Amino acid sequence: MAGVDEVGRGPIAGPVVAAVVVLAEGTAVEGAADSKTLTPRRRAEIAEEIRARAAAVSLGAASAREIDRVNILRATALAMNRALDRLPAPPDHVVVDGLPVRDLAREHDAVVGGDGLVHSIACASIVAKVCRDRLMTRLAARYPGYGWERNMGYATPGHRRAVGRAGLTPHHRTTFGPMQLELALGEGVGPGGRRGDGGT
Repeated sequence: MAGVDEVGRGPIAGPVVAAVVVLAEGTAVEGAADSKTLTPRRRAEIAEEIRARAAAVSLGAASAREIDRVNILRATALAMNRALDRLPAPPDHVVVDGLPVRDLAREHDAVVGGDGLVHSIACASIVAKVCRDRLMTRLAARYPGYGWERNMGYATPGHRRAVGRAGLTPHHRTTFGPMQLELALGEGVGPGGRRGDGGT
């Protein structure tokens, strides 16, 4: 069974990242739970254990530009499909966290609160969270001042003030509500050369 989960639907910057974890029957990773309940250090430790013990682990992502182009729900499905496509073999069964994913290209079961109920989904949530956090930390070094190493792209007050001060980057989602507000204020061009005066 392949457990699928995503991280990054809510931020105003950065990609949405999906992970798939396939566990052999009877395999359990101690401490694996909903990624939001774990400290960053513990998540990283458990992610390494998951990679060592899982039958297969794969990742997929959709960029901020793809999110702007097709909307966050379709981009989430795109990330999940990419992760599933990267598995070495098709899984017998796919289970996703939350509601059914309309654009997922595979039959699947959906479990609301699955990251707390289905072990492979909990493992997928951890792997996805660790991957995305590391990516946002690397991007923070390229685009300093937005605090992505701390806020991971979420619309914290400090992040929004940085957008007002320095403008948008190519990794901001201009179709998200908080970014539409900043665009309406006409904040100019950000360090990545992306205009802050409208459009996607």
